[in-house]
Amino acid sequence: MAQLQGDSIRISRQYMDSLLVESRIVGAEKPSTCFQFLGHSFETPIMTAALSHLNLVGMAEGARLAGAVVSIGMGENDEMGRVLDTGAKVMKIIKPYADPEQILSRIRYAEEHGAIAVGMDVEHAVNVEDAEESVVLGLQMKLPTMEELRSYIRSTQLPFFVKGAAGPRDAERCLEIGCAGIILSHHNGLMRYAVPPVMALPKIREAVGNRLTVIVDGGIETGFDAFKALARGADAVTVGKAIMPAIKEGASSVRNMLEKMTKQLQAMMMRTGCPDLNHIDPSVIWPQPFALCE
Repeated sequence: MAQLQGDSIRISRQYMDSLLVESRIVGAEKPSTCFQFLGHSFETPIMTAALSHLNLVGMAEGARLAGAVVSIGMGENDEMGRVLDTGAKVMKIIKPYADPEQILSRIRYAEEHGAIAVGMDVEHAVNVEDAEESVVLGLQMKLPTMEELRSYIRSTQLPFFVKGAAGPRDAERCLEIGCAGIILSHHNGLMRYAVPPVMALPKIREAVGNRLTVIVDGGIETGFDAFKALARGADAVTVGKAIMPAIKEGASSVRNMLEKMTKQLQAMMMRTGCPDLNHIDPSVIWPQPFALCE
């Protein structure tokens, strides 16, 4: 199938593959991938992306068994309840509905039923080909203003993440309004010619330091990709498209895939002399001249 002009998925993949990794295996020891997130301990910094309209209960159960965070996307509160009933640690990412009550009701439900965080995927508010606000499954979306975002953040005691912030300027704005973190995403190519999230990471870290939790969404297909993102400055990554076939097969397949990716991450950490996630050295990444290939 022909690639769309300005295909951000292709651009991100090619950039990821241009990052080479320096071996530092002499004297290395088997590393730990234990991950601390929002006061909870996990076996891996690889989490599920905020997927929708799939077997989210099976996805959550698989993530729980793998010791991973699960994020979920569009859906009603009863579905969120079934996901939370698995015992998984859940981050609920909410669409930017035009009706504020659609947002606030989901925030309240998440807070009352044990989610560990909430967020909003602001990038899904606007159509791909024009500046009109989108309609998703018959529901009108609206690009939230800064004050509206601030009001949603203030409406809850849960940590709030903005999904779709993907550069230093947006990261600074999210910090300004009180976000706990950002999820770098172009929502599976919604923005054409988007800067690859992993490319933007160093500039984002330069802008906000460690004052925001930074999660990379999009283009993570293996634990090797996850390592590159972490080495460039991410705190965690999500896996979406690559895990969809496993979700169709059920919880055990999701668990197996997350555990396989975590082992790949651990292998890269060992080969670069990183004993744990806090000691991944950015200098092991050797960026190469980046030119898009047809």
